[in-house]
Amino acid sequence: MAIEVRIPTILRTYTDGEKAVEGTGATLAELITDLETRHTGIRERLVDGEQLRRFVNVYLNDEDVRFLQGISTELADGDSVTILPAVAGGMV
Repeated sequence: MAIEVRIPTILRTYTDGEKAVEGTGATLAELITDLETRHTGIRERLVDGEQLRRFVNVYLNDEDVRFLQGISTELADGDSVTILPAVAGGMV
């Protein structure tokens, strides 16, 4: 089962500069574990304990996984997962 994972610029140091990588897994948690086998250190940037980090947004086919089943969201062959760090800042 191939799943395309789009990687934000800030995490591309873990993927040798690749903008997108492939992974496998029946759930988002399994996909992240699979990515860690080839891109050491990426899991720690995405997951805190057994949950997605607060300031990491993950989309499955353009749908926020927080409104699905979070890290337990089921995946299917051909799905696209996009990882986006939350952006904050500016002047008050």
